[in-house]
Amino acid sequence: MEHGMVSWETLSIPFVRKVVCYVNMNLMDASVQPLALRLLESVTLSSPALGQLVKSEVPLDRLLVHLQVMNQQLQTKAMALLTALLQGASPAERKHMLDYLWQRNLRQFIYKNIIHSATPLGDEMAHHLYVLQALMLGLLEPRMRTPLDPYSQEQREQLQALRQAAFESEGESLGTGLSADRRRSLCAREFRKLGFSNSNPAQDLERVPPGLLALDNMLYFSKHAPSAYSRVVLENSSREDKHECPFARSSIQLTVLLCELLRVGEPCSETAQDFSPMFFGQDQSFHELFCVSIQLLNKTWKEMRATQEDFDKVMQVVREQLARTLALKPSSLELFRTKVNALPYGEVLRLRQTERLHQEGTLAPPILELREKLKPELMGLIRQQRLLRLCEGTLFRKISSRRRQDKLWFCCLSPNHKMLQYGDVEEGASPPTLESLPEQLPVADIKALLTGKDCPHVREKGSGKQNKDLYELAFSISYDHGEAEAYLNFIAPSKREFHLWTDGLSALLGGPMGSEQTRLDLEQLLTMETKLRLLELENVPIPEQPPPIPPPPTNFNFCYDCSITEP
Repeated sequence: MEHGMVSWETLSIPFVRKVVCYVNMNLMDASVQPLALRLLESVTLSSPALGQLVKSEVPLDRLLVHLQVMNQQLQTKAMALLTALLQGASPAERKHMLDYLWQRNLRQFIYKNIIHSATPLGDEMAHHLYVLQALMLGLLEPRMRTPLDPYSQEQREQLQALRQAAFESEGESLGTGLSADRRRSLCAREFRKLGFSNSNPAQDLERVPPGLLALDNMLYFSKHAPSAYSRVVLENSSREDKHECPFARSSIQLTVLLCELLRVGEPCSETAQDFSPMFFGQDQSFHELFCVSIQLLNKTWKEMRATQEDFDKVMQVVREQLARTLALKPSSLELFRTKVNALPYGEVLRLRQTERLHQEGTLAPPILELREKLKPELMGLIRQQRLLRLCEGTLFRKISSRRRQDKLWFCCLSPNHKMLQYGDVEEGASPPTLESLPEQLPVADIKALLTGKDCPHVREKGSGKQNKDLYELAFSISYDHGEAEAYLNFIAPSKREFHLWTDGLSALLGGPMGSEQTRLDLEQLLTMETKLRLLELENVPIPEQPPPIPPPPTNFNFCYDCSITEP
């Protein structure tokens, strides 16, 4: 029968009832009931007619008794028959059966005595818990597939309750003594502030999925976490800088996301075992998970400093945060909350970068060793580019005490890298030639390179707010001028020019080029050069360790002496 050679329909009703008797009665021999339960499971899954007989003859209370016996084999077979009966039931019957089982504290028993049992959870029990979780979440599918009915009085009242929970005091104070049109306009404005895309929120909830399930989630959040709900809504509805996170739109999209991650409404796999323990440790687990996730979304939105145009990007990050945390299978909702909040936007970016490097093989030890050997050559290339940029020269503006920036001067490095030549130029004039620059500063006379607040022309102007924007662009050269020390002061026209000049001057003085631009250029060159060197090894696995050197031969008699002439 298990191999399909003989149909399960050949079993007679009296035979099945005889097997049911072994399940329903108290037996001394513990090996009989697991076999009887396994046979009934196969009958239920394979024959609808006999499955209905098993369902009517085996009460749920009897299966609960078998589940509470501290015999792992008996527990597993009882759970198998229970999930088979649930799968064979209609949606309405399944909901009634699950409600009854939850009333009899089956969820708490599974969480405490099966999932957290001292005995390791077997693969078969893990599969049945996965099926039970999928059936639990499947109860949400009808709400997920049902759009909001704008003519339903109950659903309109639920929307008004959602609005009043957020703006109750404001609505009550503004709504007194107003006409019907004015009150309707006020409600539409508050629904907008709540984050609905349309003044009529029914239009937002016509989308399926998530349908009415999104409304259920928002109502549950407003009723069971009212302070968090008010904080999330009011914090964003009062912002005028386009950085507000729309609560209703976020909730609708987040409900879709959770249904996709948890595969709500999808058929059960025949082999999967990836259940999440926290769904057995919490009543209303889906709605509670939504409450945690919507607060995470608001937190991530602020971390990314997102605007309305970044909505899809934020949802992608939240999807990754939730998926990574669910993959850890936290044992409780509180542990899930802790772990997902410990995965901020910056950590997600770091994990993405690390995984990308692993996929490219960039972090393999031989690749890292190759990169280290390439660094000196590429740093020399960057140094050469910086010096060539200094030889091209740059126009700098003079900053006077009156903050006038109408005077320009030009500075460049001589082709032999021994002189800095500079001089004033007129506004709009072309860059002067090297011979026309009157001033010269020998590189040999330069003592040090100063940047930021250490520069004398910035330090003398004080720390006023108007000077803070110059700190990041200011650098100076100190040099010997007779017996005194003099300075040549610069204000770079851009951050990039600042990096190029400070790197070039550091290279002239024999110092390291430590700017952010140098780090980026080096990383880009290293990536390109490494890929070029490894082109011939594409699709060839690179070992973590070099292959071992074979031992020397026992003798060297295989060597041929060419000096011996053969007869």
